[in-house]
Amino acid sequence: MAKRDLRRLLRLSPGETVDLAAHDPAATPDAPGDKHASLADAERMGEELAELQERLWAAGTAGDRRRVLLVLQGMDTSGKGGTVKHVIGHLNPSGCRIRAFKAPTAEELRHDFLWRVRQALPQPGEIGIFDRSHYEDVLVARVRRLVPAAAIGSRYGLINDFERALTEEGVTVVKCFLHLSYEEQRRRLLRRLDRPDKRWKFAPSDIDERALWPAYQQAYELALEHCAAPPWYVIPADHKWYRNWAVGRLLLEHLRELDPEYPQSPFDLAECRERLLKET
Repeated sequence: MAKRDLRRLLRLSPGETVDLAAHDPAATPDAPGDKHASLADAERMGEELAELQERLWAAGTAGDRRRVLLVLQGMDTSGKGGTVKHVIGHLNPSGCRIRAFKAPTAEELRHDFLWRVRQALPQPGEIGIFDRSHYEDVLVARVRRLVPAAAIGSRYGLINDFERALTEEGVTVVKCFLHLSYEEQRRRLLRRLDRPDKRWKFAPSDIDERALWPAYQQAYELALEHCAAPPWYVIPADHKWYRNWAVGRLLLEHLRELDPEYPQSPFDLAECRERLLKET
């Protein structure tokens, strides 16, 4: 198992000018070996993740307000859903709150852009997972010019205030940008066309969105720069096995740091044991 803190390797520094072209989407920093070794390590990590999640959930029942929010952002086919399946799949779903954000509904559009996000936040003891998030409102909205440029600029500040408040309330926010290459996205879209079991994920509009790739890269760079606290982690996503291993490792490092504890029993253990033993 890798011994270094992966957070230091993948974290963007506050104030850093982000150039995504300088980050290799096919890199595998600090991986424990090849694909086979990383898959095996991910399974081992899954056991510890499950234990720490149970401790966090148990602590939440006793008044511990802490919780975790994993934010997954990335271009189409970067693997947001796959990450949920392979990383969060190790955890007890009862202690998880997963939300995939699509285009806003008519009701959501009647509120400010953060309203629907607030409804989906994890409760104390839970791990929340956002497949896309409030960042869509400075990404798609910017590229597609859905709101005036001045509104996009103000949204960065609103997001910073929102995430700062979450941190103060005991939410550990882990923001992961799944960094995919243009060429790998094309290969994955072609595989969706070739495989009947994957074809349902494809839409002709996916090709139209590729024409906007440079604009999306710039929108991501600006979002990563302007909303840097809590920090972003750039996850190379061309190799699915590495993407899953890295996100799992980051989540594990944050949970280890939280180090949740099972709550103390609020009842007399000896008395309860004696009552059970006396049952006929």
